[in-house]
Amino acid sequence: LLQDPSLTDAERREYIDRILEGTGRLSTLVSNILMLSKLDNGALPAKRDTFRLDEQIRQALLLLEPRWSEKRLELDVELDSVQYTGVEALCMQLWTNLIGNAVKFSPKGGTVRVLLRDRDARIVVTVADEGEGMSSETQRHIFEKFYQGDTSHATEGNGLGLALVKRALEMMDCTVAVQSAPGEGTTFAVTIPAEEREMT
Repeated sequence: LLQDPSLTDAERREYIDRILEGTGRLSTLVSNILMLSKLDNGALPAKRDTFRLDEQIRQALLLLEPRWSEKRLELDVELDSVQYTGVEALCMQLWTNLIGNAVKFSPKGGTVRVLLRDRDARIVVTVADEGEGMSSETQRHIFEKFYQGDTSHATEGNGLGLALVKRALEMMDCTVAVQSAPGEGTTFAVTIPAEEREMT
């Protein structure tokens, strides 16, 4: 189509935008499939690094800035200073998936809350949105591969992000809890055991 000389500039731009959007989704799909395959086969990288968990979450928020800026979302961010020892790339994947979901399901002009709390016995990371929320039926399936409870956003994802989050957290001996109800938004709370934390 792009090679058609009769295309108008507006049509050409529209087709290019569609191509970029499609390749972006395909890239994310392939990345998530490869990561899930590695996790399912126990291929978690052996190299562990000590890094600032709060700084990594800030980096994830900056990475997603074009998406939350476009929707004019307000960010409510409170992060305790926490040193953590783990697989840095895998942790980054967790935060970008969880925060990215919160951005995707938030209404324009809404608020996304991201909290990191050092509770001595554990570290808790909470990501909350003000979206439409989920039914109890949807909550039972959200961590299954390719499951998409909200079909209105089906073109924006591939149903693998939360499956990856769940599998990665299991391998890291961490847990995730979900609190949601229709019309009340959704909150994900990730709990990391104290032995995985390096105190400053």
